[in-house]
Amino acid sequence: MIRAADLAFFLAIKVIGRTVKFEIEGWENWEAASRDGQIPIYTFWHDRVFLSTYFWQRRAIVVMTSRSFDGEYIARFIQRFGYGAARGSSSRGATGAVVEMVRLMRAGCPMAFTIDGPRGPRYVAKMGAVLLARRPAIRSCRLPLRRSGFEKLIAGTVPRSRELFTRATVLIAAPILVPPDADEALLDAKRDELQASLDELDRRGPRKILEVDHVRSSTGN
Repeated sequence: MIRAADLAFFLAIKVIGRTVKFEIEGWENWEAASRDGQIPIYTFWHDRVFLSTYFWQRRAIVVMTSRSFDGEYIARFIQRFGYGAARGSSSRGATGAVVEMVRLMRAGCPMAFTIDGPRGPRYVAKMGAVLLARRPAIRSCRLPLRRSGFEKLIAGTVPRSRELFTRATVLIAAPILVPPDADEALLDAKRDELQASLDELDRRGPRKILEVDHVRSSTGN
């Protein structure tokens, strides 16, 4: 069952992803989060996984996946797209997964979190990415890093349609820097900032969908 689910999701994402026309807004924010050897942490809502997996492939991004049945086939098909998988969740194996993510970040690998999933509450940002971003400066790396500290990159993919030959807008918000000496109050503030950034992407997303629908209806296509 795991092998079948792995292959089915891989083929579905690969086939549908190839038919999608991606439009990108905020690429300069990605560049800001990645320049000078900085290691970004990508965060997005759980229901944006489908097209996000295709768009961000082959970047050696490591994703936390649970140790459940679902987590196993997810880990397998994302690895086909060039991602890494750190196994754990908020309810099981979280400490080991975070330790592995810290190790891989020190080796130069970016991280990614479905920040509200998989158990929710939906569209409520959890603290995991913020805590990881606070980790101390990188001291030894396999990749050339010239600056310590980790940046946050918030990316959302809309519309949520899984149809063939659709348009998808990739919205990338400005990076959020979490200092390594951040106390509990500052961590809470950064989580709130992350929540606000993701909420703003959601507010922009529906307008983009309406604009596309209006163009289609007015042109007759």
